[in-house]
Amino acid sequence: MTVVESLPAAPARSPSWWRSSPTGRQLRALVRNPTAMFGAAIVVLVLLCGLLAPLIAPYDPLAISADALAPPSAAHPLGTDDLGRDILSRVLYGARVTPLVGIAPVALSAAAGVVLGLLAGFSRGLVDNVIMRLIDVLLAFPGIVLAIAVVAVLGPGLGNAMIAVGIAGVPIFARVVRGLVLVEREKEYVAAARLCGARAPRLIFAEVLPNVAAPVLVLSTVSVATAILSTAGLSFLGLGAQPPQPEWGAMLSQGRDYLTDQWWIATFPGLAIAIAVLGINLLGDGLRDVLDPRL
Repeated sequence: MTVVESLPAAPARSPSWWRSSPTGRQLRALVRNPTAMFGAAIVVLVLLCGLLAPLIAPYDPLAISADALAPPSAAHPLGTDDLGRDILSRVLYGARVTPLVGIAPVALSAAAGVVLGLLAGFSRGLVDNVIMRLIDVLLAFPGIVLAIAVVAVLGPGLGNAMIAVGIAGVPIFARVVRGLVLVEREKEYVAAARLCGARAPRLIFAEVLPNVAAPVLVLSTVSVATAILSTAGLSFLGLGAQPPQPEWGAMLSQGRDYLTDQWWIATFPGLAIAIAVLGINLLGDGLRDVLDPRL
């Protein structure tokens, strides 16, 4: 009689981080969202055009030639402007500026707005009243008008335009964060942290802030598109990027006098702005669908 030894059972495989963790599930849902992935592809394409501009641009974006106002052709696929500069090369180099003018103002708006919103929502009383009355004053002005006023004080230039757009976006972040904090501060986990002896700074930054981070992230993504449009608008008015810097808003301004006959000078920078903003908005909508628990 033979004895057959039983083989040891294989150890149970623990679920992967991609499937088990909340962050992994959110990333999986984002990847499965075709709209968000299409927007992400557009954003990546714009970033690659900016990074690879020195390698793929056919001409120097600042080089002046005799082919002024030349229509799209094999030599100049997107035509040339009034100084003979290649539009395709300038659009590609303009893509190098776009991530900066989108991210830098939003970083400024988010940093200041989140701090003000946390203090106002958690402190209440006098601090809340002072901060929110200041925010109400800023909200009394349209964002672009407030940005123009800030640039008028600081002076024209791309850097000052980004600061102006960032300041104009602070009230939006402050109002949103304050509303979220007013809800979170009444929840049980905050009361439990208080009972454990946690002081106000820990309650604000270690307990409440992580629970309002998701809506702030979604708002930041959408605000990048708004910042790009606002900075391009300031450049169009001559308050942002200054010639001869290749920037899409400034290129639109340079081509507005030639819209009737030389349409390509303003059309292609305008399309570049529209495509970049579309990609960011689609990606932001996908993030909202994934991070908003009500959906």
